[in-house]
Amino acid sequence: MSNLSGERFDKLRLIRTAHVGPVAFRQILLRFGSAGQALEALPELASKGGGRTFRPADPRTVETEAKRVEQLGARYCFLGDPDYPPVLAQAEAAPPALILRGDTALAARRCVAMVGARNASAAAIRFARGLAHELAEADIVVVSGLARGIDTAAHMGAGTGSTIAVIGSGIDVHFPPENAELQGRICDEGLLITELPPGAEPLARHFPARNRIIAWMSLGTVVIEAAPRSGSLLTARLAGEEGREVMAIPGFPADPRAQGCNSLIRDGATLVQSAADIVEAIGALDPRAVRSPRAPYAGEPPADLGETERERVVGLLSLSPVAVDELVRLSGVPPALVQTALLELEIAGRLQRHAGGRVSLA
Repeated sequence: MSNLSGERFDKLRLIRTAHVGPVAFRQILLRFGSAGQALEALPELASKGGGRTFRPADPRTVETEAKRVEQLGARYCFLGDPDYPPVLAQAEAAPPALILRGDTALAARRCVAMVGARNASAAAIRFARGLAHELAEADIVVVSGLARGIDTAAHMGAGTGSTIAVIGSGIDVHFPPENAELQGRICDEGLLITELPPGAEPLARHFPARNRIIAWMSLGTVVIEAAPRSGSLLTARLAGEEGREVMAIPGFPADPRAQGCNSLIRDGATLVQSAADIVEAIGALDPRAVRSPRAPYAGEPPADLGETERERVVGLLSLSPVAVDELVRLSGVPPALVQTALLELEIAGRLQRHAGGRVSLA
């Protein structure tokens, strides 16, 4: 048996259940009060949303995962735990559970994300290493994604004792392979974070979720070389949507790798050229962005709704994302009932949530 039991085991099982995302997880706990009661009620909830069959995650599979996490020297950190990253906890869609290995105290310090191109220029890599080193000397923890290029330079420049790596795979998977030694050092001296179970491969669909953790746990995100429509620009956009500082290093206009950064600056990102610029930028943040974590499952619980209200909400949905507030306005259905309809659809696998509080049919 693993050390995970009771409500914490039920929470992990709920998280590993298909179609239960961060927003649905929060609403489910609001409605049912505990993960155990929620697991019993989910089949009926999915049925109301039009789902044909629904099965919560197999407890034996979850137990096997928990044992493996323990064997790897890692542990779970649930939203609401004292050592859950405090800035990350402020995000509406904060991950319900993380798997951590290393010095968890690093996540409570001032963090700045550094991201950029995997095929970065030699000059950008050298600059990123120096910038990360200066940030670490200023007692700022550097957060990045352990990818090739700028990410690797940021981790190495900060030193493994002053960096956090957020990965898009299981904690026992080394990607890219050449960073296996660096990943091991970060586990020993820094902090390694993932929300994926051990053995999870670094698939493309995992990286946007990885990027949101990088952006949301940091006071600001610095971009150093990024092509248009790159993952680095997605990270910057996610940071901006959560009220974090977005910063960029300007580049030579003729270099395609500089287009993303220059576009960010044109659109209002802070131009930075030194660690001092970054310290100044994050010092001007609204204190609300770094306040003590709110109660993780607070608010108005979803309410029971009738078939008429359900039909009104579902009839307004399509494959094009729409804001939840717009659904409330157009349907005339109270917000709590709209949330119930969306929750039922999501559990049934018929709803997809998008950034900015928008939803669409899956």
